[in-house]
Amino acid sequence: MALGSSAPEILLSVYETVISIDTVPGELGPSTIVGSAAFNLLIISAVSVMAVDNVKKIDDMGVFVVTSIASLFAYIWLYIVLKVWTPGFVSVIEALLTLFYFFLLVGCSYAADRCRNAGLEKAKSEEEKIELEKEKLRLVAKSYLRKMA
Repeated sequence: MALGSSAPEILLSVYETVISIDTVPGELGPSTIVGSAAFNLLIISAVSVMAVDNVKKIDDMGVFVVTSIASLFAYIWLYIVLKVWTPGFVSVIEALLTLFYFFLLVGCSYAADRCRNAGLEKAKSEEEKIELEKEKLRLVAKSYLRKMA
């Protein structure tokens, strides 16, 4: 679905890159990506909010916090790369670091999700342990009553 909705700007960016491969890159690629991001952020968010009747809440705050911090870091990182270190040029090291940060984000989000699931399973297992203890007491009481009978 994401590829289908982003296909026009991807194709425009690829077309402009192929056309101007030996010259200075044009503004079409960045403009379409920024325009698409602005549309996604403003219009799609507004339609999504208007489509919901009752109040919703975020169930898993851990992953939400990780992705929120990573989003802020990504914008700061791209500003540093494009405006501070090497203005107008992305070095191989910067590109590899950006790729590494993506995998770091995926790993941190996965870890946050697993920690939450482990906590839920632990709570569930504690409840199950209590139920097992109660069942054992019932069985002991039954066997004791049978012996007395």
